[in-house]
Parts: sequence; structure tokens; C-alpha cells
Amino acid sequence: MEDVLQQVISGLATGSVYAIVALALVMIYQTTHHVNFAQGEMAMFCTYLAWALLQKGVPYWLAFAAATAIGFVVGAAVERVVIRPLAQAPVLAVVVVFIGLLVIFNSVAGWAFGYSVQTFPSPFGGGTGLWGGMVSAHQLGSLVVTVALLLLLFVFFRFTPWGLALRAVAENPASSSLVGIRVGSMLALGWGLASAIGAVAGMLVAPIVFLDPNMMMSVLLYAFAGAVLGGITSPVGAVVGGLAVGVLENLVGLLIGNELKLSVALALIIGVLLVRPAGLFGRVSVSRV
Repeated sequence: MEDVLQQVISGLATGSVYAIVALALVMIYQTTHHVNFAQGEMAMFCTYLAWALLQKGVPYWLAFAAATAIGFVVGAAVERVVIRPLAQAPVLAVVVVFIGLLVIFNSVAGWAFGYSVQTFPSPFGGGTGLWGGMVSAHQLGSLVVTVALLLLLFVFFRFTPWGLALRAVAENPASSSLVGIRVGSMLALGWGLASAIGAVAGMLVAPIVFLDPNMMMSVLLYAFAGAVLGGITSPVGAVVGGLAVGVLENLVGLLIGNELKLSVALALIIGVLLVRPAGLFGRVSVSRV
């Protein structure tokens, strides 16, 4: 029983990172109705930039803030230069572009920083366990950062004019344009925020999985499973789904070993799409033709 409780608590901490990436995926999907398959690689690239700053002696939290800001700029630039011209393109063309971005960010990171595994420091201390060894200091710190980030996003989307405008654009771009909202600027803002959120997730997961160009591949898959489970149109569902996938991942590892973790995530995606395509919290849209 104690082992199960430990895995649940640890899974919630790990799932908080999945929840951040899932939230970024949902933000992009709500505004473009496409899944950004390059989300993980963009986060990895920003994490490498933070690591490069740390190697130059920059304090951790200053490097953290700089990498997050760079992530925002990168996301907004990708939307403006790459995604916006494809607004009327077929879905397959957009998917190919996202896969191309994934390969480009991965290759550029490997070319610029190398493919050898690097250690990334944690700002929350060493690996000593808390609460009887059930959770590490880094896991607890990551959970706190996740909660703080979610609260900031709630305040932004609920009480600021930019957040309200971004919600309106995500709901109905045409009507938003008619009432004077600059849809293009809001889309760039949404992409920038999603990329910055992804950068935070990358810097939180790097001390656990170590830093290399492929570190976000499995994280993106788990986050996508969480977004599908919670509902790809629901920010709340993305958070709940990410936490649930983190717990499920640990329980699967406890019961049947670590070899099938990724397979379970894929099976979860397929199962949800078959039984409830909108997810637990997603909206079911019906259109007349």
C-alpha cells in the first residue's frame, strides 16, 4: 500500500509537467485546430538555451526567465512566419510543416549543442526524499511551479483584456475581428504563451531525464495522451489529463514494469478516441452540412 501511495504522489509530480505541455498543446489547438507536434522540440531548444546561459555563470532563475522569454519570441515568430501563411492550407500540409519543425529544432539543437547527454541543475536542491522518501525536492518544487503557473494563466485569461481577447479569438475569430480584435496579434500571443509554457516544462523535466535533443519525445507523447484524455478543447481537462497520465504511468511501471509505459500511453490515446473522442471535459461540436 505504501508503494502505491508513493507512486501516486510521485506520479502527480511528474504529471504536473505533462499537464503544462498538454496545456500548451490545447492552447495551440484552440486557436488553430491543429496539434503542434513540434511543441516538445521547441521546449527542448529553449532548455538548451537556458543550459548555455548557466554554463556562462548566469544565475538559475535569470536563465530560467531568459529562456522563457526566448520561448515566447520563438513561438510568436513561428506563428507569424510559418503558420499564418498556411491558414487556408490543407490539414495534411500543416501536419507536414509541424513534423518539419520538429526535425529542424531537433537537428539544430544537436548541431549547436551536441548530442551527448548533459546534466541540468535543479533549483530545488538535491535528490533527498521528502515525506518518507515519497517525493523528491525537485518533484515537489515542480508541482509548486505548475500550480503557480496555472494560477497566473487563470488570472491572465479571466481578468486581463489580452486574455479575454485571446479567448474570444479561440472561440470565434471572424466575430472577434468584427468587434475590433486584432486576430493576427492574438494568435501570435497565443503561440508565444504556449511556447513559453513549453519552455518551463522543458526546464522542469531536464533535471529528471537529463538534457539531450530527444529528451522531450516521450514527454510530448504523455502530454498528448493527457490532452486527449482530458479533452483537446479544454484547458482544465488538459491539466487533469496530464496529472492522471502521470499517475497511470507510475502505476503501470509498478505493476507490469517500465517497458510498456509508452505503449500504455498510446493505448490510452486510442481508447479515448474510440470511446469518447471529445475527452472527459471536451466539448462535442455538431455542424450541419
